[in-house]
Amino acid sequence: MLTRRFVLLASTALPLAAASAQTFAQTLAQAPAPLAEQWQTVVGPDLRFRLEMPAPVEKTTSGEKEKGHASERIAWASKLDGEMFDFDFVDYQPGWFSDKDTKEMARELGRGEAEKAFRRDKFKYIRDEPITLQGWDGYALDIEDPEGSVVMMRTYIVKDRLYRFLVTAKADDKTRAAAKRFLESLRLADTRS
Repeated sequence: MLTRRFVLLASTALPLAAASAQTFAQTLAQAPAPLAEQWQTVVGPDLRFRLEMPAPVEKTTSGEKEKGHASERIAWASKLDGEMFDFDFVDYQPGWFSDKDTKEMARELGRGEAEKAFRRDKFKYIRDEPITLQGWDGYALDIEDPEGSVVMMRTYIVKDRLYRFLVTAKADDKTRAAAKRFLESLRLADTRS
């Protein structure tokens, strides 16, 4: 009699257990990605740009102004797998860039002191060239260390505003893909033809 009850109970419980396992599997499949894999959209306070960064993103402002600045520098920073993702912008005084060669200014601002910090005898410059984004002048500088880790920098001049990116990546496909996604995510409200 005990065995009949057991067989009856088992035949009833087995479909319930299978349904519970299936529901659990569906719940796992629908669960959000771990925080390290989530991305956040950053929108400029004046709606002139948007980009994507790994979450969580920390926003900071710098009250100190450098020569030519019309506003404080606003920056966002985040990390993914220990790698840095930094973006900032600053507005310059009206006309600051208009009487200058923006290709050359983007190069100077994009390279900065890179040759002092990353000497060519120790680091490989894998990308060091002018670029454009939506018709605006910019500069790309990617520097690799002997182990294959890279620091990638982008600078864009849009009217009287300077946008800058800095991201680091290890010598693996995952961090390189995240760095590329970050660098290619910037979209501007202003387009120049």
